[in-house]
Amino acid sequence: MADVSVLEVLLHDEPIGTLTHVGGERAIFAFNEDHINDENRSVLGLGFKDPYGELITSFRPYKMKLMPFFSNLLPEGRMRTYLAERAGVHPDREFFLTWALGMDLSGAITIKSADGESWPPTADDDHHLDHGHGEGPLRFSLAGVQLKFSALEEHKRGLTIPAEGIGGSWIVKLPSTTYAGVPENEYSMMTLARLIGMDVPAIRLIDLHDIKNLPSGLDILKGQQAYAIKRFDRLPTDGTAVHAEDFAQIFGVYPDDKYGKASMRSLARVIAAESSEVDIAEFIQRLTFNMLIGNADMHLKNWSIIYPDRHHAALAPAYDFVSTIAYIHDDKAALSVSRSKEFAAFSEDELSHLAAKAMLPEKLVLNTARETIALFHERWQAEKENLPLHTNVINAIEEHLKTIPVA
Repeated sequence: MADVSVLEVLLHDEPIGTLTHVGGERAIFAFNEDHINDENRSVLGLGFKDPYGELITSFRPYKMKLMPFFSNLLPEGRMRTYLAERAGVHPDREFFLTWALGMDLSGAITIKSADGESWPPTADDDHHLDHGHGEGPLRFSLAGVQLKFSALEEHKRGLTIPAEGIGGSWIVKLPSTTYAGVPENEYSMMTLARLIGMDVPAIRLIDLHDIKNLPSGLDILKGQQAYAIKRFDRLPTDGTAVHAEDFAQIFGVYPDDKYGKASMRSLARVIAAESSEVDIAEFIQRLTFNMLIGNADMHLKNWSIIYPDRHHAALAPAYDFVSTIAYIHDDKAALSVSRSKEFAAFSEDELSHLAAKAMLPEKLVLNTARETIALFHERWQAEKENLPLHTNVINAIEEHLKTIPVA
């Protein structure tokens, strides 16, 4: 194989640029001239705009990893290891992992060989891998801690993992092998969020025996139910892709830095600049709710922007709401609110500080937080015994609420 390999990057099925592997494990992204010259071009990402709103067109090469925007399209942790093994790719070689997985990424991006080559036969010769490519890699969407797979709905009776991995309108999250009841926890927290008024996609719990074509070799030890959420980046009518990006992509940081390179204040500033007061209120609702339930894992990749009209950003629907304190005691959130990560520092003063620094209307921020807290207590008391929550989760949230100043 030649040292140079080229992948074509498509947005809404239109070619917009290339990822070129130039040898020495280096790869570089470039927009094509048609996209640069198109005054009505679709938005690839907020991070591609300069301070004047113009398209950035010059990028440096990256070694092993791709530039952060594309790196964040790839899975993390166990999911990356699993899919890399299926594809016969070393998990650190992101250009080739993208080559293997690029036909079913999140948002409206697809990435494929520019010359139609299905797979570089010697992509991993240097790493002496012998995993084969016979079955083809199982695709994925929205990486995370639990194993997640894109799934097709089958006659309303169950879910089917696509045998070839392409497509799917639901994300299925399998039970954790470490912690019991995580699917039930997430289903319950997302249900509460919807009852309070947040934008939550369709969700459900599904018995594992109703999921067909589960891949072999997965060690599913705990729990008999999986959690399924409707993909917000696919239209319900015909499955057309809607573009979206998470805040790690927006801020240009790698997944490893999703906990430490920004704050909730940073997210709020972007939402205020790019979207509407409706989205600001929704953001404050979600922030307040996750502080109340003790979700210590609301990092940059758990917040996303969506582009319904391909040009203007809006806050994407909610996902990944879990009361993590039920499993791991933690007195800090993943990101600082404005000055502090500590749950015990989540006060109206902290919210006022966030409003001032992010240039949000303070009245909107405080009133939204107060309304969210009141609705949370009402719904929590009414629903906690009816939701499929383990007792330890209920008890953990009850104790946690005593430590939150605004609660």
